[in-house]
Amino acid sequence: MNRKTAKRDSKNNILITALLITIILTLSFRLITGDDSTLTDVEEEMPVAINHLLTNELSNLEETVKMDAQIERFMKQWGIKGASLAIMKDERLIYAKGYGVADHEKEELTQVRHIFRIASVSKLLTAAAIMKLTEQGHIKLSDKIFSEGGVLDLPQFYNIRDRRAKSITIEHLLRHQGGFSSRGGDPMFNFPAISRKVSPGRAPESDEIISFVLGQRLGFNPGSGTRYSNVGYLILSRVIEIVSGESYEDFVKEKILFPAGVYDMHIAGNYYSDKYQNEVRYYSPENEELTEAYNGTGIMVERHYGGNNIKALMGAGAWVASPSELLKLVAALDGRDGVKDILTQESISIMTSSTPSDLPIGWARCTTSGEWTRTGSFSGTSALLKYNRDGYSWVFITNTSSWKGAGFPVQINALFRSALQKVSDWPERDLFDVRTQY
Repeated sequence: MNRKTAKRDSKNNILITALLITIILTLSFRLITGDDSTLTDVEEEMPVAINHLLTNELSNLEETVKMDAQIERFMKQWGIKGASLAIMKDERLIYAKGYGVADHEKEELTQVRHIFRIASVSKLLTAAAIMKLTEQGHIKLSDKIFSEGGVLDLPQFYNIRDRRAKSITIEHLLRHQGGFSSRGGDPMFNFPAISRKVSPGRAPESDEIISFVLGQRLGFNPGSGTRYSNVGYLILSRVIEIVSGESYEDFVKEKILFPAGVYDMHIAGNYYSDKYQNEVRYYSPENEELTEAYNGTGIMVERHYGGNNIKALMGAGAWVASPSELLKLVAALDGRDGVKDILTQESISIMTSSTPSDLPIGWARCTTSGEWTRTGSFSGTSALLKYNRDGYSWVFITNTSSWKGAGFPVQINALFRSALQKVSDWPERDLFDVRTQY
């Protein structure tokens, strides 16, 4: 070994030794102090999501052949390329299967693992997150949003045209009673028009959308009526961020999804290139015309890939999920004894309470008989979640939208009123425990 080589090796050894000493000291310090915030190399791996453990084959049952055939006929009738179904009985997952194709161009069949945009079913997650903040004592449902000292008493929201907006409370937004007008269309699906007014040449940001809405007159006094409002749930998303100090997505995952054992729900992207590895491709009816891109460029695009700013919907409709994980979340939000709930019984009761003039919180419809419904739809997807008093609950999501738009979940509901009756004997099993059963 020559002198230069020895000298170089000596320097390398010193560097390696210094690095090892640094690591040892850092680990020792964190073990003593309990600070493990940056131990990324030794963090526990995220558990595998239930939809990645299941396969279509597990639900290829002789008892469900007739139901499967009816679902496939329905999909053919409505031009649906792909769909996924999960069924739960008494908080036990008894069925999960994909139908058709997840990606027609790639000839990829739909499997249980695939995730879909769930549109307004996302509101259930947002409502649960708000209720969690109330349980933690950070907010009250009666708290005002935009008044002096309100939750969002911020400079970007000072330009309020209609002073009645200062009386809007968190509960008003949760129950779609904020008073927002829809005269100019839904602002969450009218980005090009808003862009031309507040952010020429680019997509408006969430606070710019809220500020734009506050610059309009309300349609009615907050709390005195009900009008479905996506922007109300965008505002609630910002409430979650401001109060928690975290991003909306991070808070929902950490405080709602992970405690429920749900690990494969995420905020969606806007384009096919943005999709998750196990996310489906989306399709619109063949006769749907191109629309102006959401980003203010003026180019014409398919509505489901660039026409709508899905990501900007946040808590109003931006999540992607699988039916099996959605049911796992519902089992943690239903107040039953079998699965540990992530909210208190009081919070669950508040969410599912409604009157003819008051919508429930997060859910679209809750009856006195104990039937809860949540729908979701926009270009490229339709979703329906049903929780029934008899213990049977199910989720059906498609990767293709219908010309019926937001009314299509009604057709899905009619399908399953008939299809489920074709199965007289469901298996006694719980696919949520697939790790131990198969």
